Amino acid sequence: MSVNKVILIGNVGKDPEIRYVEKDVAVANFTLATTERGYTSASGQTIPERTEWHNIVAWRGLAKVAEGYIRKGTPIYVEGKLRTRTWVDEKNGGVTRYTTEIFADNIELLGKKPEGGVAPLATAPTAANTAIETPPPAVDDTNNFPF
Repeated sequence: MSVNKVILIGNVGKDPEIRYVEKDVAVANFTLATTERGYTSASGQTIPERTEWHNIVAWRGLAKVAEGYIRKGTPIYVEGKLRTRTWVDEKNGGVTRYTTEIFADNIELLGKKPEGGVAPLATAPTAANTAIETPPPAVDDTNNFPF
């Protein structure tokens, strides 16, 4: 068994670049910055804050949400999978390069709601989130146990 799951909360670094690879198949690419707070260690050493930049790839419905609602500076929550791809950089003598990207499965907009509406929640359609949820079984609380 293996797990490939990434969860990030940060601010978008640039407006999404949207492409259509087929008639209605959109793909969005944008960067996301996550920052670890700086601190002072017990010995008095000051550790500065550290910002990491992540390449986010969103397909289909998520790409359309990115196109309509995500802009530079937007705070978002992203769930996805890490994928590393290789490519040949012809401009630099055919050197093989590697790029690690997060393929988004779920994006939630954070922060202020837009004027006159509700901030949308965008989730890629999967069997897990399109299934009809059944309510949890009834709880017998006649014993009033705290667990």
